[in-house]
This record gives sequence, C-alpha cells and structure tokens, in this order.
Amino acid sequence: MVSRILNNDPRLRAREDTRDRVKAVASQLGYMPNHAARALRLSHAETVSLVVPDATNPIFSEMFRGVEDEADIAGLQVLLGQSLDLRPDSNLLRRLVDQGRVDGFVLQVSARQEVHEAEQAIADRVPVVLIHARGQRRGSVILDDEGAAQLATEHLLALGHTDIAMVSGPVPAQTASRREKGYARAMSEAHVRRRPTWTVKAGYSPEAGRQAARHLLSKPRRPTAMVVANINAALGVLKGARESKVSVPDELSVVAIHDTWLATTTFPELTTVRMPLYQMGREGVRQLIARLSGQRPEDVVITDPPPVLVERESTAEAPRRR
Repeated sequence: MVSRILNNDPRLRAREDTRDRVKAVASQLGYMPNHAARALRLSHAETVSLVVPDATNPIFSEMFRGVEDEADIAGLQVLLGQSLDLRPDSNLLRRLVDQGRVDGFVLQVSARQEVHEAEQAIADRVPVVLIHARGQRRGSVILDDEGAAQLATEHLLALGHTDIAMVSGPVPAQTASRREKGYARAMSEAHVRRRPTWTVKAGYSPEAGRQAARHLLSKPRRPTAMVVANINAALGVLKGARESKVSVPDELSVVAIHDTWLATTTFPELTTVRMPLYQMGREGVRQLIARLSGQRPEDVVITDPPPVLVERESTAEAPRRR
C-alpha cells in the first residue's frame, strides 16, 4: 500500500489523511521519487492543464491548489487555462494541444455548455478528466451535490421554514440537476410540499441570482427561505432581496452551496455548505495520471470529507415561529 501511495496509484482507495501521513514519513526519510523516469512513463511535456470557465472565480482557488499539490507529487507542472466555450477550433486547444505543450486536461466545463460537446472537442486529441460533470467516457470527478443541497434544505426545515425556494443553475449544468434532486429529497422526506414555480433555473452569476430573487419575491405568496445552488448567485440573491425591501434573515433566510472568503464579506454573512474542492482537484490529477499511464480511469464521487454546513448570519427561524 505504501508503494502504491508514493507512486500515486489512482486505483488505490485510501483516505486523504493516510496518504498525507505516508508522504510525510517518506519526506522525513529523504525519499525522492524518480520523476524523470516517471515522466517517461506518463507523459512527454510533463505538464497538465486545468481549464475552468473563469479563472477569477474564487470557487476554483481551492480546487487549483489541490491540482497543483497532486501534480507536484507526480513531478508534473500545471498550466491554468480559461475557456467559456470549448470547441475543436478554439485558440486554447490550438495553443496547448497542437503545439504539444500539455499531456492532458483536468476540465471544468462551463455551466452553459453541453458537457459532451466540450469533451469531444478535446478527448480525441489528448486525455481529459472532467470535474463537476460526467461525460461519455470514463474519467470524471464530482462532488456530493445532492447531499450538499439536502443538507442546506434540512437546515432551513429545522428552523421551521416550509416555504422554501430553490435558486438553481442553468439547464445544461449537471451540478444544478443534482442539487435540485437533493433539495427535492429533503422536502419529500420532511413531507413538505414543493411549489414547482419556486424552483428557478437561473444561473451561477450574481446577476442570475438577483433576477431570480426579484422574481420569487414579487409573488403574492413569497418564500421565507431559499437554497441557492452557487455562492456567486447567492450574492445576487442578497442584492435582489434588498431591492425588494425584504430583510435577510428576518423575512428571508438564504443558504448557498460552496464556501469561499466571499461568504464573510456580505451583509449579512452567508450561511453556506462547504464542499471538498481541494480533494476534487487532487483526485482529478490522479485520474488523469491513470489515463496517461495506460490504466483505466474511474468516475469518482468525493464523499470524504462530506459537505459541511457553515452557519452564519443569513439564516434564522421562520418568521411565524418568532
């Protein structure tokens, strides 16, 4: 098992703390992997690329750190790329693939692009591992999105809310679909009726969240709580609530999926569900290395650590219970 951990065997299912302890002991003993020999087995450019839709999005920072740490263990460099719409003739692909600058991609597809379209643009030319989405080929890493949304909804239910809306992502986004299922499951298990018109397929931007909040809060009967499928959209929900003269959390509680430094800069500070983005980045590189070395990659769901509720100021008891 030690050898497999030190050689970064992606088929080994070991806990993150076990991997870290083994690597710490190896470091104390002065063990150094033969990166040159490993690179000959795995790659030619000794470089992998993480491609995300928006490199400035704070959600990606922890994931990028995980990608860098795991790539460093394997002796590989990381190039960070940005692309909102990946197609076979994109400039990004020409630069990185045709010039032989990278050996493979860890790819986050834009929420508004079809996964299969983006996957096909690259997969026939260089190995690809998808993150946050499943493709037609094996080799992907996703989070427990259903569990995260269920946890967020259960928190609101425990506070006495029953009029709970869901501000979701755009239609093509697989993350949005999974988070809607988690919200629906929590409501069903609590025997609380869901209003179909209170699930809004908005988007993951602040403006999308703002528009969704204004729409929901303009109804004759409005929700007392919202599960927002993305923290960036939650910033817009807070703005939309202010514009609608609805107080958070006195009249509206808000929980967002993902936890970043942004959550503590809002007023009120956002209650969130923290997701293991760092571990996702590391696992994405492990699966890419498996593909580069001729092994069969896996479709992985990161469940360790699980989603964690971070309770702050944007949630409170339902108004009628006060």
